[in-house]
Amino acid sequence: MKVFASAISAAFFVAATSAGAQQLAPSPTLDAIKARGHVECGVHLGLPGFSFANDKGEWTGLDVDYCRSLAAAVLGDATKVKFTPTSVQQRWAVLQSGQVDLLSRNTTITFSRNATLGVNFQGINFYEGQTFVVRTKAKVAAVKDLADATICVAAGSTEEKMAADWFRERNLKVTIINFQKNDDAISAYDQGRCDAYTAGIGALAGQRIKFKNPEEHQILSEIISNDPQGPVTRWGDERWQLIVRWVLNGTIAAEALGVTSKNVDEMKAKSTNSEVRRLLGVEGKFGEMMGISNDWMFNAIKQVGNYGESYERTVGMGSPLKLPRGANQLWTKGGLLFTPPFQ
Repeated sequence: MKVFASAISAAFFVAATSAGAQQLAPSPTLDAIKARGHVECGVHLGLPGFSFANDKGEWTGLDVDYCRSLAAAVLGDATKVKFTPTSVQQRWAVLQSGQVDLLSRNTTITFSRNATLGVNFQGINFYEGQTFVVRTKAKVAAVKDLADATICVAAGSTEEKMAADWFRERNLKVTIINFQKNDDAISAYDQGRCDAYTAGIGALAGQRIKFKNPEEHQILSEIISNDPQGPVTRWGDERWQLIVRWVLNGTIAAEALGVTSKNVDEMKAKSTNSEVRRLLGVEGKFGEMMGISNDWMFNAIKQVGNYGESYERTVGMGSPLKLPRGANQLWTKGGLLFTPPFQ
């Protein structure tokens, strides 16, 4: 009886899965991308390590790499992507208006944003945590030592609200000065108009290298919040959301499964691991389910690399930021990074 019941359950699951795939509506976003021949990606105005353009207009960074992985998966070519710099204040309007297909910038996932802005977050590609940068000569050892200090912050950011809440809850007085442009807040701190500047620890590492004298500033190790960040899409268009989410999952899965840009050809040809074979398009027709090529993740990994490769060259030890993996390490190695299985 139990065997019979299990067989019925399995059959129902397969039927339900097939029906769900058939009912997934066409994607106007994907159709538009294929028609124009490139992905439109909204990024930060300029944050080293995450999204930064050099003097030649060449973009690099962890968030930029994700956009390139997406372009490789959807169009077969990681170079078929255009970047639109967005500020803290304008990013939502740029996404909602359809000017970009997604946001891939340091944007914290919050309940209110998800519930009220008409956007969905498609996973976590960086576990951020808010802290402060201060002048080394100020000898600030802990966040509480900033009592009575003046703090610069970008207006409308999660950091602005979190800093105000943190000090108020501890009955510590500070003066928070917000700026419409994040660069103005950073410049004001660098010019000595504020005692501290607050942002995520990854963002601070990227901003500090742009200071006039970076060695005169220290980033506090104490974290006052957890701010997971990831790619953002508009509400609706479930097929496009599926693609955005699973390309991110694919880069993480590739690292967990030992698939890299250097060995992906060999892994595709020789691996007997079922999940690797599904990831690389040898089995399962996973790309076809979403309306793209079955070698979607093969192209992304071959042209851009897995998550670990991207992290190391953009923000990790192979970059000027030299951020340890920390929470952004795979869960099997003590971090928080994981992905649902490719089954």
